[in-house]
Amino acid sequence: MRPPKLDPYFAAVSSLQGVGPKTVKLLGNLFGTATEREPTVADLLFHLPHGMIDRRKRPGIAFAPEGAIVTLDVRIDRHNPPPRHSKTPYRIFAHDETGEIAIVFFHARRDWLEKTFPVGAEFLVSGKVEWFNGRPQMVHPDHMVPADKADQLPLIEPVYPLTAGLSGKMLHKAVLDALRHVPDLPEWLDPAFKARQNWPDFNHALKYCHEPTGEEEFSLDSNPIRRLAYDEYLANQLALALIRRSLRKAGGVARAATGELKRKVLQALPYSLTGGQQEAVAEIEADLGEPTRMLRMLQGDVGSGKTIVALLASCAVIESGAQAAIMAPTEILARQHLASIAPLCEAAGICAAVLTGRDSAKHRREIREQLEAGEIDLVVGTHAIFQGDVAFKDLGLAVIDEQHRFGVHQRLALSAKGQGVDVLVMTATPIPRTLVLTFFGDMDVSRLTEKPAGRQPIKTVTVSLERIGEVVGRLKAAISEGQKIYWVCPLVEESEKSDLAAAEERFGDLQRALGPLVALVHGRQSAEEKETAMTAFKDGDAKVLVATTVIEVGVDVPDATIIVIEHAERFGLSQLHQLRGRVGRGSKPSTCLLLYKGPLGETAAARLAIMRETDDGFRIAEEDLRLRGEGEILGTRQSGTPGFKIANVEVHGDLMEIARDDARLILETDPDLKSPRGEALRLLLYLFSRDEAVRLLRAG
Repeated sequence: MRPPKLDPYFAAVSSLQGVGPKTVKLLGNLFGTATEREPTVADLLFHLPHGMIDRRKRPGIAFAPEGAIVTLDVRIDRHNPPPRHSKTPYRIFAHDETGEIAIVFFHARRDWLEKTFPVGAEFLVSGKVEWFNGRPQMVHPDHMVPADKADQLPLIEPVYPLTAGLSGKMLHKAVLDALRHVPDLPEWLDPAFKARQNWPDFNHALKYCHEPTGEEEFSLDSNPIRRLAYDEYLANQLALALIRRSLRKAGGVARAATGELKRKVLQALPYSLTGGQQEAVAEIEADLGEPTRMLRMLQGDVGSGKTIVALLASCAVIESGAQAAIMAPTEILARQHLASIAPLCEAAGICAAVLTGRDSAKHRREIREQLEAGEIDLVVGTHAIFQGDVAFKDLGLAVIDEQHRFGVHQRLALSAKGQGVDVLVMTATPIPRTLVLTFFGDMDVSRLTEKPAGRQPIKTVTVSLERIGEVVGRLKAAISEGQKIYWVCPLVEESEKSDLAAAEERFGDLQRALGPLVALVHGRQSAEEKETAMTAFKDGDAKVLVATTVIEVGVDVPDATIIVIEHAERFGLSQLHQLRGRVGRGSKPSTCLLLYKGPLGETAAARLAIMRETDDGFRIAEEDLRLRGEGEILGTRQSGTPGFKIANVEVHGDLMEIARDDARLILETDPDLKSPRGEALRLLLYLFSRDEAVRLLRAG
């Protein structure tokens, strides 16, 4: 159904001049499409250069700076081929009016060089000049062009990200052929806005990026790149707005609640809600009372009390006669959620249950039957609760914890489990504002910025791994005082043993040093093994829990007061912050020890310094974005959320809000994108692979 006008953009790269099967494969590796499909012309055009080579400097041989790329006008004087079977390089000597230079070739064919560069011929030679024993030489010039064909020498040459086996010349040649074949597209930007920004047309922007006239065009802040980044953002925000409209159009249910269940839960709570929690609950209840579907994200730092907000949201839905489901990313977290809310559910008379993929067939069957009969009000589980064989009598609210691990498609799939299901997604990974707009622009956002009363600050210290013996000695003293300790094993670098092996080795070391009070938990254990280790730790039979990052999300042992993170320099900021949040949950002061192996690189040192300075998750998230980029923070490269080909959130973040407002205004004034600009915007959606959104438009 793609408009024929876009066919040249979606043509296979093999249709381009000089692009054979080998190059197709290399381009597929470069663009990450190798396993799915042949790369397209659009893939090629959206692969922008990241730098340039300037060949306009023509200083003359004698004045060529060491290591600089220059262009020289020379006449060939003589060839100096090496003796047969010698490893000596082949030298061609040439001169200009300032001096002589040796042009050096290794493993070259003598007959070809003599024929191509005859004595007495004049050439433009471009490459890097090196001074060897006081004499200039140029090894394997980038270009040697006959003087009468000087126009064939690219004076400004773009430099692309490449993959092994693919040369920049090969890639640029394919790009230039692609630019010749793609048609101009109708303008989708508002003319007044485009003029204010001083932006070129779409096709001209692409041309400027791939055929630059100066260095300024390689800046991410240049007008051509900002134009293309905005186009990509606009496609993204239009797609999210269309998804949101589609989900809401599916019809919601105004859920009237008396507040009785909420009152009972609050009475049973051993503490009062924070101001942020009260505000979030009020926003959610207002959404639930509307006849449109709720799509809300609840952002809360580690320990800010999101689970209780989810329970209170469930109360409002259960009172209206419907059911609620809370989906967690791991089985440990699902069971823990239920354990933490079970006493409150009991006090309010709410029937709650847990369902995971690892439950026995008998248990799953019983839970499914009770859900279908409406006997269970609230189910907590992993993604198993939204699989095909699970049916609800009347699902009214789906709460998805750790939202960034589930993508847009899962949000769409939820509607199949009930009539007008309201959706609340929660994340303990504080997400910078620009990323919230980027990935979750179809949602309203509530933020919990306070921690519940009584939470203790966490002292964070960095310690060199060389002092690990001292650390273990201090832990022995802490255990004798009754303290509990997490020891998190490192993310393991390639070429090393697996993280499991690292954890098992550290577990053995600590058992030998501290005795049998050490337990081990990792991702490849069975549910029972994990449960046994966690229970031993919670009950105090184990005082030290050695773990891989399986404990990153949601594990709750309030009397754990120390966490040791080994090889902290290998973790991202947000992950370090998540791990640190496993302590500081009770009434005692807590400590986070970041063990690092020196010497630290600049980024790792900055990361550890920020961890020492602050426990504000939102500030940490902004710093993490600055240091690492959006894909790393959200773990989105594998989870179906949209990575950007051109736009860079750090540099182009200011354009995101404009794109969101523009998308909303467009759909208010032209809801079906039927105007001339709307038709052009449909092309934009296809161009940036937002086909799902166009399908929603066609479906009405």
